[in-house]
Amino acid sequence: MTTLTNLGFPRIGVKRELKQALESFWRGEATASELQDTASALRKRHWQLQREAGADVVPCNDFSLYDHVLDTAFMLDAIPDRYRALADANPLSGYFALARGFQGDGIDVHALEMTKWFDTNYHYLVPELHENQTFRLRSDKPVAEFLEAKKLGFKARPVIVGPVSFLLLSKTVDGSDRLALLDRLIPVYAELLGKLKDAGADWVQIDEPCLVLDQDSDDQAAYRHAYRALANVKRPSLLLATYFGALEDNLSWVTSLPVDGLHIDLVRAPEQFDAVIDSLSSQWVLSLGIVDGRNVWRTDLDRVLPLVKRAHQRIGGERLQLAPSCSLLHVPIDVTLEKALPAGVYSWLAFARQKIEELRTVADALSSANALHALETARLRQSSRKNSPDVHRPDVAKRLAQIDGHASRRMSDYTQRRAVQQQRLRLPAFPTTTIGSFPQTHEVREARAKYKSNKLSAADYETFLQAETQRCVRFQEDIGLDVLVHGEFERNDMVEYFGEQLDGFAFTKLGWVQSYGSRCVKPPIIYGDVRRPSPMTVAWSRYAQSLTRRPMKGMLTGPVTVLQWSFVRDDQPRAATCRQIALALRDEVLDLEAAGIGVIQIDEPALREGLPLRRNQWNTYLDWATECFRLAVCGVRDETQIHTHMCYSEFNDIMDSVAAMDADVISIETSRSNMELLDAFVKFRYPNDIGPGVYDIHSPRVPRSAEMTQLLARAVSVLNPNQLWVNPDCGLKTRGWPETRAALVQMVEAAQAMRHIVFESV
Repeated sequence: MTTLTNLGFPRIGVKRELKQALESFWRGEATASELQDTASALRKRHWQLQREAGADVVPCNDFSLYDHVLDTAFMLDAIPDRYRALADANPLSGYFALARGFQGDGIDVHALEMTKWFDTNYHYLVPELHENQTFRLRSDKPVAEFLEAKKLGFKARPVIVGPVSFLLLSKTVDGSDRLALLDRLIPVYAELLGKLKDAGADWVQIDEPCLVLDQDSDDQAAYRHAYRALANVKRPSLLLATYFGALEDNLSWVTSLPVDGLHIDLVRAPEQFDAVIDSLSSQWVLSLGIVDGRNVWRTDLDRVLPLVKRAHQRIGGERLQLAPSCSLLHVPIDVTLEKALPAGVYSWLAFARQKIEELRTVADALSSANALHALETARLRQSSRKNSPDVHRPDVAKRLAQIDGHASRRMSDYTQRRAVQQQRLRLPAFPTTTIGSFPQTHEVREARAKYKSNKLSAADYETFLQAETQRCVRFQEDIGLDVLVHGEFERNDMVEYFGEQLDGFAFTKLGWVQSYGSRCVKPPIIYGDVRRPSPMTVAWSRYAQSLTRRPMKGMLTGPVTVLQWSFVRDDQPRAATCRQIALALRDEVLDLEAAGIGVIQIDEPALREGLPLRRNQWNTYLDWATECFRLAVCGVRDETQIHTHMCYSEFNDIMDSVAAMDADVISIETSRSNMELLDAFVKFRYPNDIGPGVYDIHSPRVPRSAEMTQLLARAVSVLNPNQLWVNPDCGLKTRGWPETRAALVQMVEAAQAMRHIVFESV
C-alpha cells in the first residue's frame, strides 16, 4: 500500500498564534511555560489537521520556536562562546539570544548572521563554528517531540537536518574547513539516532538539501563518510530527503549511500524521475514529491498520475511514498478559511491542507475508483484557470512586445550622473539615510485595521497618516539625517502594498507564511497579467517632500522582489511575469520624477535569492533579472538618483550583475557579518556608491556610535570614502521608536565622526 507522508508543516498557526506567543514572551508579558503550552497546542492541532487531510505519517521535530537550523545548532551544542553563559544559565534565553541578540545584565551580544534558505524567502540562522569546535547532544528535542506525537496517537516520522548539510550551511569564524569537523559530529548524530530508535521511531527523515547543489569531491567524500559511519549504529531506517532541485550529477553516488530511502522533488525537477527510478536500490523506499510545497496552485493531477503509476508498477506500493515536493513551511495552512478571494482564484488554490488532500486523491486513484469525482473536479479547476479572461490581458502582451534595448539603459554613464546629482542634492561626505520604513507602532496598525473595517473614515485615516509622516520627517531633520524617507506608515508590507494596487494580484486574509522567527508575511498571489491602473506612491512622496527642503526618497519595491516574494503564476515563464511588473514600476518611477522626487529607491533584496541553485543556470536568470531592474528605472533623467537595497545575501559570485543593475547607490546588509560582505567589493571594484549597513535592525539592541564608526573604518579600508553612505542594514518597521531614536542618533554621530577622521583631520 502506498504511504502518504509530509516533509514538514507550517509552524506559525492559522492566526499567527506562535508569533503572538513569542512576542508576548519577549516583552515579558508571558512565561516560558505559557509559550511552550502554545507551541504544544499548535503541534497537536497541526498533526490532527494533517491526519484528517489524509496523511498516513506526519512529520515531527519540524516545529521550531524560531528556526530549525538554529534548533540543530543548539541541540548539537554549537553555541559560540559569547552566548555560552546565557545558554547555560537559561537555555531558552540563550536560544533567543543567538536568534535576536541580547543587551542587558552586563552582556551585549549580536545575533547570529541570518541568510536565505536556499532560493526561498525563509531566513535561517547561520551556525558559527571554529577549528576546535566540539559537539554534544545538548537537548533531546527530536526525541521529545516524537514521544509527544506518539502519546497523542499519531504515527510520526522525526525530521532532522543531516550532518553534511548542517556543516555546509554553517560558517567557520576562523576560516577553517567546515567538513573537517565531520568526525566530531558523527558520534552525536549516532547518539541521537539511537535515542530515536529506543523511543520507537521506525523511520527518520534526514534532510540533506545541499545534495541538489553543485558538490565537489570533498563534499561527496563527506557524504560517503558520514553515512557509512551511521550505517553501523543502532538507528531507525533513514529517508534521505532532497528538495528544491534535481540530484543531476550527484545521483550516481547518492544511490550508493547506505540509507533506506530517498525523497526527490518532482515539481522543481520532474526530469529526474527516470534516472532516479532506474538507479534506485532494490531495497530503497522512494518518496515522490509531486505537489508543490512552495506555491499555492492546485496540482495538475493528470500530469502527475502517470508518473506515480509508473513508479507503482516499477517498485510496488510498499516501497512508494507520496509527499509534497518539500516542507509545507513555505505555504499558508488552509484556503477554506479565505472568504474574500475572487471565486475563480479561490478554486485554483491549494494551501497546506489542500495539498495533503491532493496527495490523498492520487493515492486513492492507485487503488480504487473512489477518486474519480475528485479527479474530475480537479480537471474542471485546471480548465477554468487556463481559459479565464482575468488571466490574460492583450494590452499587457502588446506593451511587452514593444520593449527595445534602449528602455533598459540610462542616458549617461555613472560618472556623468554622479556629478549632476551632487550638484542637485549637495550632500556631505558619508551621507546618512535609512532604508525606508519607520516603526509600525500599535497605533499605526490599529488605525489601519479600523480603516479597513470601516470604523475610521478615509479622511480621518489620511489625517492620521499625515501626522505620523510629519512627525517622522521632523524627527529625521532634528537628528541630522541627510536624505529622508516618509516612513511608509500607509503601507502594510513592502510587496503586498504594491500588489494591492496592481492588476493581476489577489490577496488573502489568513495566508500567513513565516519569513523568520516571529516575522510573517502574506505573499500576494500573481494570477494574471500585471499592469498599473494608476499611481501608487506619488501622493505620499509629494506630501512628504513638501514638509522638508532636504531630499526625500521615493520608495518602491523592485520587480524581482515583488516576483520572488509573491506566489507566482506557473503558467508562463517567471521572466515574463517579472517584465510585466517592471513596466508597471517604470510608470511609477517616471511619475515620481515628474512630481519632483529627486531620489528614488527601488529595493531588490531578493535578487540573490532568486539565483538558481546550479551555476550552469545562473547567467540566464541574472540576465533577465538585471534587465528587469533597469527596465523599471532607466527612463529617468541623469539628475535623478536611483538607489537600491539588498540584504541577507552573499554577493561575491554575482558582483558583475549587481554592477550591471547600474543603480547610483546600493545599500546592503553587512552588520551581522561584521562587514565581511564587503570582501566582495575588494575583488570586484564596484564603481558606484554603496551604503554598507552599520547596525542590525533585526535585533533589539542599540549599537554605540563607536561600534558603527569601527565598521565604517573597515569599510573605508575596502572602498573609496567618497563612495560610502551610512545607513541601517534594513527597514525599521519591526522596531520600536525608543530603540530606533537611540540607534539613529548614534548612527549620525558615527557618520560625523568619520567625516572628521577621514577628511577634516587630513
